[in-house]
Amino acid sequence: MNKPLRRIAIFCGLLVLALLVRTNWLQYVEADSLNTHDRNRRVQIERYAHERGNIIVDGKPITGSVETDDTDFTYKRTYVNGPMWAPVTGYASQAFDANQIEKLEDGILSGNSDQLFFDRTMAMFTGDEKRGGNVVTTLSGAAQKAAYEGLGDKKGAVAAIDPQTGKILALASTPSYDPSSFAGYGNEDAKAWQALEEDPDKPKLNRALREIYPPGSTFKVVTAAAAIEEGLVDDINAPTDTPDPYILPNTRTEMVNHARGCENATLNRAMEVSCNSVFAKLGDEVTRDKMVQYAEKFGFNNPKVDTPVRAAASVYDKKMDRPGNAQSAIGQFNTATTPLQMAMVTAAIANDGKLMQPYMIDKLEAPNLDVIKKNEPQEMSRPISAKTAQLVQEMMENVVTKGTGGNAAIDGVTVGGKTGTAQHGVGNKKRPYAWFISYAKTDSGSPVAVAVVVEDSQGTARDDISGGGLAAPIAKAVMQAVLDGKK
Repeated sequence: MNKPLRRIAIFCGLLVLALLVRTNWLQYVEADSLNTHDRNRRVQIERYAHERGNIIVDGKPITGSVETDDTDFTYKRTYVNGPMWAPVTGYASQAFDANQIEKLEDGILSGNSDQLFFDRTMAMFTGDEKRGGNVVTTLSGAAQKAAYEGLGDKKGAVAAIDPQTGKILALASTPSYDPSSFAGYGNEDAKAWQALEEDPDKPKLNRALREIYPPGSTFKVVTAAAAIEEGLVDDINAPTDTPDPYILPNTRTEMVNHARGCENATLNRAMEVSCNSVFAKLGDEVTRDKMVQYAEKFGFNNPKVDTPVRAAASVYDKKMDRPGNAQSAIGQFNTATTPLQMAMVTAAIANDGKLMQPYMIDKLEAPNLDVIKKNEPQEMSRPISAKTAQLVQEMMENVVTKGTGGNAAIDGVTVGGKTGTAQHGVGNKKRPYAWFISYAKTDSGSPVAVAVVVEDSQGTARDDISGGGLAAPIAKAVMQAVLDGKK
């Protein structure tokens, strides 16, 4: 072979090699990124080429699929009581992708998961149509309904957990939205999506998991637990050495009490009427670093609380000064939390100091209902001892029987709770948030712990906003729904 031909042959060989390398690179290295690329319309078309699997509550689907006349998308997602369940399901849209469970478990629901390879292979031989698998949740339909209807036209959220297992029983957020309204890709779907995007009330925001609020006095249960665990309080019915007014450390600023009789009040009495001074002083005595440790054992400052939908990280400031820590110990200053986090705190106390990992997917099913994966309860941490937890329970139960949480009382059932009214905004000028955390207890332990926050309630005067007045009745309804389901 002469030299020119040899050069041409080498050049052609290099071109063929480059094509082979590029082809293999696309098929094996970039395959996943190309399949999930926002502009890969074929993935969306295939996702809706057959009936999508369902999300299940109490054995019944809360989602569905409806056949369309569209040339690209054969099926469209539908929802049962969409606004009520949106904080759980999320949405699956032909135009706007998906989120939450619809996104995280898309492989199972669409039937494309590697876990369903055998089912897809069998369908090829049997001629059966491809179908998606199901996601079976831990949710209680009755508890969710009680939470959603209890919130009504209020802006807020509810999270309810089974303290003994960590199963999420309710996850409500208002105002909400109907995922069905933009499940397609037509003009009406686009208008519905845009309206939600521009709504100042942010109905697509999952307030139960993704919004953080100052917890107000509900955080005092954490401070009380830390003080008892550190040996600063031996007897919850013994007077504390607390002046009134109490001056924040290193300042001349008085810690304002909204209750009477807080001077040297017992810890039990301070919890009952919510004395700011007692808990601010205890928070200072526990010290900032120790308060951070206890808060983190309960789940604060953890950016990876997955349910499997990831919750926003709740915050207890690690770098604040002494007066900041004293204020944070009563749930103000920089302390901020999700409703789920406060439900976790309550659940740990109700479960004698053991915090279980919260989760809302019980199992994944193949189209033939075979179980692909079953989630089991897992211990997350032990923030406090059983003895300390039982003392905090005693105080929380006193709040319901004698104090500010009377609206959560249930006949014949032991209920523990704590109210909170959280100030916020510059100079605390914005309408306060109303909080209530609680648990119900039976002879076999506590089947439910609840956290409720009412961010805004139209028509309620500022002076009438309170955790006991606005949030406690909602918590009571949720607890009652769970208890009735156990009968």
